[in-house]
Amino acid sequence: MAQSRPEESEETQGTQGKRPSLWRNRDYLYWWSGNGLSTLGTSVSTLAFPLLMLYATGSATQAGTITVLHMLGKLGTLAVGGALADRVSRRAILCLVPLVEAVSMAAVALLVYRGDPPVLGLDALALVSGLAAGLKVGVSTPVLRRIVPKEQIATATAQGMGRDMVVQLVGAPLGGLLYSMARWIPFLFDAVSFVFITLSSLFIRRPLGPDRHTDGERRTGLAEDMKDGLRLIRRSDYLVFTLAWGALLNTVAQGLTLLFVVLVRHRGGGPTAVGVATSLAVAGGVIGAVAGPWLMRRLGARRVLMLSAWVFVASFAVVALVPEPWQIGLVLMAGMVSMVPMNVVIESYEVRLVPDAYLGRVAATSQFFFQALQWIGPLAAGVLADALGVEAAVLILAVAMALLALALHTARRQLSVLDIPLAEVVELPPPPPAAGRPSETEPVHPHDGGSTLQR
Repeated sequence: MAQSRPEESEETQGTQGKRPSLWRNRDYLYWWSGNGLSTLGTSVSTLAFPLLMLYATGSATQAGTITVLHMLGKLGTLAVGGALADRVSRRAILCLVPLVEAVSMAAVALLVYRGDPPVLGLDALALVSGLAAGLKVGVSTPVLRRIVPKEQIATATAQGMGRDMVVQLVGAPLGGLLYSMARWIPFLFDAVSFVFITLSSLFIRRPLGPDRHTDGERRTGLAEDMKDGLRLIRRSDYLVFTLAWGALLNTVAQGLTLLFVVLVRHRGGGPTAVGVATSLAVAGGVIGAVAGPWLMRRLGARRVLMLSAWVFVASFAVVALVPEPWQIGLVLMAGMVSMVPMNVVIESYEVRLVPDAYLGRVAATSQFFFQALQWIGPLAAGVLADALGVEAAVLILAVAMALLALALHTARRQLSVLDIPLAEVVELPPPPPAAGRPSETEPVHPHDGGSTLQR
């Protein structure tokens, strides 16, 4: 399959001089604002769902079950969504799938409005919403690459992370306020918010792909497309390393998220102190989102990744020692300032390395592994805290994070692509066909994210 370069149309404009700000890119503004409003709605309903179940059943287990069902539904369709994003109209997915989410949340709002909503009905609707969310996630990364010039991918990634941090900061109190007004309002709010993704997708002018197949080219099945995404990952040392490293990092970070709440209570802080510390941590994430692209330009991606990892290690160690809840919040703020640039580096180089025709599958596979393993972190952290004490548990996570930071120093070959400026990174060649499929000519690229794995 001939691989197109969707960003080439952008490169024909303004190749000399500095790129205009992304805020002057109309398509990007539609994309950024539509997703931001939808994320705000999801943040509101994420708080309201457990409150609703506690009110309806009095059971904390039921409150947790409805969240788990949404997560399982999302995991169940992540890989399929990535494969679909590389074979059918991405614009169609972005227009139709959010409408399914909107209908499911509107149904929840209607059931709650009518009074005494059936628990099984709410569980089923949460599962449907999760299944739709998984399909939508696979489209996000390839669409962003289509609407943003290649040298601004890091900036766009960071701005998206910063937006989501701010939304989380606003969403929880807004959800509580709306729930206090009427229990059905947060779900209606979420339903309306999904419509903005559909509208923003209709207004984007650029073609979102995927590119059409040439006449006579053989189309593979959906399962084979998913396998092709895995084959592409295996061919790049960088993608293999960052997939495993990022999944472990996410697991450790989720464990710290639980221990942070336990530690604040252990230091004598109440719900208000937890809220203040959380706000400080989120503010740190926003700062990190602003600083990430700037640091990449001045220090280089590899130095930013390593420096951020060691700052994150230090925040683990210090947070176990400070005595006051507000000090815990400040330390976590520093930790989040470093956490976001790590994500910016990893995601930006993945977007540049993976050809457009495979980006949906690869991005969805990464998300699947990150989310499938993240439950281990809170579970292990809770067991350690109960057995050894919360301070010891935090320090053990600090040791685990230090090992991950050391792994960056031993992975020079796997991370060699980070020494190349982001705009100069060359795409990976497509993977060879599986046995029994017609062969394709593979171009040779000098920089493919590390040496190709020999199989």
